[in-house]
Amino acid sequence: MSTIELTRQYHFSAGHRLENPAFSPEDNARIYGQCYRQHGHNYLVEVTVGGQPDPVTGMAADLGALDAAVKRLVLDRVDHYDLSSSVDALRGIPTTGENLARAFWQWLEPALAAGSLRRVAVVETDNNTFEYRGSAAR
Repeated sequence: MSTIELTRQYHFSAGHRLENPAFSPEDNARIYGQCYRQHGHNYLVEVTVGGQPDPVTGMAADLGALDAAVKRLVLDRVDHYDLSSSVDALRGIPTTGENLARAFWQWLEPALAAGSLRRVAVVETDNNTFEYRGSAAR
């Protein structure tokens, strides 16, 4: 039987400031440019899961369980917060789209069926989308 993948989209709004605590303010300003200043985004998060369709329901994933996990583990922790200072799990990590995608994967993977999480994407702007497919992906 073939594997099916499903992608769900979720929205959240949050502020942040790109900053590495190991750098001086001057280095942070040089490296991160305007993003070193406090600002915010209306983010889109895409979560892709996969599996074999259930022969009875025809569904490859429990959408209710996925939605509940994303709400509890991601959205409730980040929506309308300052990612740089108010989210303990992100403290000390530059809140780049790359790091957010990886963090969201780490938060979600243990809560979903083993091996079902395939991709987490963070759409920060019309021009910037960051995807993470797990540490085993090449």
